[in-house]
Amino acid sequence: MSTSTKIKTRFAPSPTGFLHVGGLRTALYNYLFAKQNDGEFMLRIEDTDQSRKVEGAIENLKDVLARFNLNWDNQPMIQSERLKKYRDMAEVLIKEDKAYYCFCTTERLEQLRSQQIQRKLPPMYDGQCRNLSSDECSERIKKGEPHVIRFKMPKTGNTEFVDIVRGKVNFDNKILDDQVIIKSDGFPTYHLASVVDDHEMSISHVIRGEEWLSSTPKHILLYQAFGWDSPQFAHLPLLLNPDKSKLSKRQGDVAVEDYLTQGYLPEALLNFVLLLGWNPGDNEEIFDLTTMAKTFDLQRVHKSGAVFNIAKLDWLNSHYIKLLTPKKLAELSLPFYEKANIKTKKFDLEKIVLTEQPRIKKLSELPEATGFFFANPNYDPGLLIWKKTKPQHIMVNLKLLIDILEPIKIDDWTAAKIEKIIKAKITENNIGTGDVLWPMRVALSGRKASPGPFEIADALGQAVSLQRLKTAIALLEK
Repeated sequence: MSTSTKIKTRFAPSPTGFLHVGGLRTALYNYLFAKQNDGEFMLRIEDTDQSRKVEGAIENLKDVLARFNLNWDNQPMIQSERLKKYRDMAEVLIKEDKAYYCFCTTERLEQLRSQQIQRKLPPMYDGQCRNLSSDECSERIKKGEPHVIRFKMPKTGNTEFVDIVRGKVNFDNKILDDQVIIKSDGFPTYHLASVVDDHEMSISHVIRGEEWLSSTPKHILLYQAFGWDSPQFAHLPLLLNPDKSKLSKRQGDVAVEDYLTQGYLPEALLNFVLLLGWNPGDNEEIFDLTTMAKTFDLQRVHKSGAVFNIAKLDWLNSHYIKLLTPKKLAELSLPFYEKANIKTKKFDLEKIVLTEQPRIKKLSELPEATGFFFANPNYDPGLLIWKKTKPQHIMVNLKLLIDILEPIKIDDWTAAKIEKIIKAKITENNIGTGDVLWPMRVALSGRKASPGPFEIADALGQAVSLQRLKTAIALLEK
């Protein structure tokens, strides 16, 4: 544990592309644990693997975290700006005979690995350069011979630690490789840089994905080599596809940006990832960020993998969509209408999106669901017929609707008043409800399945509604 008593967590992504949903969960858990303990949530950019760095990825990471209100408490640390620091720390280990220069070529290492695999041995470095003299190393470095720096792993004993999620974890040191800590390009590996940075940032708790569990003994041994206290560790369960395979890009969308682009709301996605591997111990499933910080408990994180259930995400998203005001829903839906080349300027978009608000699972469904509002519908006249009602009776009912709707004043043109007036006339004339409302809905929408006719009429406005009813009559008269 760090000598600092203040709780400090960190999110340390690599700028290699868009943020993965697993990364969002890691960021969220770190943020929640810090906030509920009156601590600090730190951001660090781990960009030491320059070959995988993607232009603009750092800005994207920051933008995405900001969209979820996962605000960090520091000036983000950038590892590529600290190369001298890592090199100096590696040299400290060399002077203390805890690390060494390795001059083995890529070809030799590949051959060694191939031989070990053939002999069914775990592939690891054989220590050929482990005991080179300092004079020989100096001479070879002067000649410009490519080299890396490796950490001297102890070959006996065990490295044991208590993981907050997994309990006691034990590794036999003899299976631990002499890890590279400085690469031939002078950049540090993840192992060295993360340990040095976590120490300098006074990180008290390292909360990260399960894939880093096997690296933890290497990190603990580095802490010990430097004479530093280790932070506490918590390794989060893997995210799994429904077939229990690891969630990956090969099986579909995994980037947070992908889900936002599809019309999932940030609050729904955050609520969803919260529940991937954690539950509150009761039946509650709806959490905003404030409630999360009060409720979240690292001790309740599961060990087993968490299945990414898209149906659950859809359910949560529909819940949050229902909470939006019509004005906010219309505002959020605009990019999706623009993408569908639907011009919304001359229409009452708030009323239009309101007709589908109770039904849609994501915002991207709105242009298709409400398309008939923006262009006159094209449909088979036979669709206007309700059950076995004769076409001439349907025409009579459509004309009755025109007679009912034409006198309504503009200020009274609301779904509630339209419904009240029409239903009163239906009762007064002893007409079947379906004989009137079915052809009304089809005439207004051109669809077999659509919102209710009163909501459609309200959103279309009086003039367009009357025009569509007249068009329906003309279709039946042909």
